[in-house]
Amino acid sequence: MGNKMRILYAEDYELDAELTKILLEEHEFTVDIAADGEKAWDAYNRQKPDILLLDLNMPQKDGIEVTRLIRQKDPHTHIIIYSSHGEPEREIAALDAGADDYLPKPFSTSELLARVRAMLRRKDNYVPDLLSVGDLVLNRSTYEISYQDSTRPLSGREFQIMEMFMQR
Repeated sequence: MGNKMRILYAEDYELDAELTKILLEEHEFTVDIAADGEKAWDAYNRQKPDILLLDLNMPQKDGIEVTRLIRQKDPHTHIIIYSSHGEPEREIAALDAGADDYLPKPFSTSELLARVRAMLRRKDNYVPDLLSVGDLVLNRSTYEISYQDSTRPLSGREFQIMEMFMQR
């Protein structure tokens, strides 16, 4: 039982959270629930889950903000963002912030489980789009550079120079 994969499920609707927790636990996952983005960030730091399921539109911190915070610390944790709202711009922003997958609600049990299993299969082969040197993080997919709590976009030339320096 000690080898169970840990999932952090961030959902502000208590009934949805409890039902999904029961479903995932029936499939041998350890599941923690966070009711908002701030609690999800705190739980991530305490529990180091293997996978995060984050609601795109949460109170306190939204799924995009939580994803950015996690990616600054850890490029390997798998993140699936989900939302019941069809917001293509925010879906793209979530993926660009570092989410590995996007799942529209309502989703079927089998689809959720299939996406979680797919994440776990790729766990050992994951190659991050983030390059880190100390507190400096270069996001290769968004051409942004982050230092501590500040992020800024780079031009193509700036990105090439930073990537070259950081690789050496």
